[in-house]
Amino acid sequence: MSAYKVTVLGGGAWGTALALAMLRAGHAVTLWARDADSVDAIARGQNPRYLPGITFETGIVATTDLAASVAGADCVLVVTPAQALRSVLSEVKPHVAAHVPLVLCAKGIERDTGTLLSAIAAEILPDNPVAALSGPSFATDVARGLPTAVVVAAEDEARASALALRFSAANLRCYSTDDLIGVELGGALKNVFAIAAGAVTGAGLGASAQAALVTRGFVELRRIGAAFGARPETLMGLSGLGDLMLTCSSVQSRNFAYGVALGKGEELSGRPLAEGVATAYIAARLTRERGIDAPIVEAVAALLDKAITINEAVAGLMTRPLRAEAD
Repeated sequence: MSAYKVTVLGGGAWGTALALAMLRAGHAVTLWARDADSVDAIARGQNPRYLPGITFETGIVATTDLAASVAGADCVLVVTPAQALRSVLSEVKPHVAAHVPLVLCAKGIERDTGTLLSAIAAEILPDNPVAALSGPSFATDVARGLPTAVVVAAEDEARASALALRFSAANLRCYSTDDLIGVELGGALKNVFAIAAGAVTGAGLGASAQAALVTRGFVELRRIGAAFGARPETLMGLSGLGDLMLTCSSVQSRNFAYGVALGKGEELSGRPLAEGVATAYIAARLTRERGIDAPIVEAVAALLDKAITINEAVAGLMTRPLRAEAD
């Protein structure tokens, strides 16, 4: 199998980690970032701002020149934050060739419009096929070359399978699916539940409460997914249950760490980006509009708005009408 020329848009922790994964898979890799210091550091095998203490192999061509970064690319991995996707794609649109696949690697829903990221990409770059890469993965693990499994989704199963094959390497196993909506929703919503799990932990409410919340969060995830057309087996997989388990169990997760700070009543301004914050607001709105029962999503949105306290949120969840577990 011949090497690809892969462009990675985004020089944060996940962008750098994926660029390394593509390099290890045998591809020629160019990484674009706005920050010149990060670009210089990546070229030297470091990214101290986002991956402190990790030294990695050189070979990534890093640049601040967006047009040059996508010139001749066979594939573009878009690893910028979800809420910045529209502006980044609009900026790159004049430079990326038609029919080059766009692989979306952020997890979220556009806060202002409620639009899934794949729909934004299809709107701005209609001539470029869209895929998504998601699953239980910490950037530090991937950057260090530790074993990780993810899923690549595209509406065309053959395209998803071909991309998964090209992206897989010794310590990165990529599965494929044609359930793009399911993979996107699982990746976006697990961040909201991670904030909830972190808040329960930060408030000192115990491991039993955390386990109950994560389990009921998964039921809620499947309920929301079904309303949007996601397949249940997708949400049982890497991009749903797998990612939920990882993200709700470690302060390596920015969303879980944000929730811990929220539960402790700490100052939240200036903390690292937690995509679940924006997703919680729009997910709560979308579920209300569609009449979907989503009490945990609603509680997280209210917590972030400071409309309720963590104890009030838990009390509200504990006093909901009793129902069958599967409902």
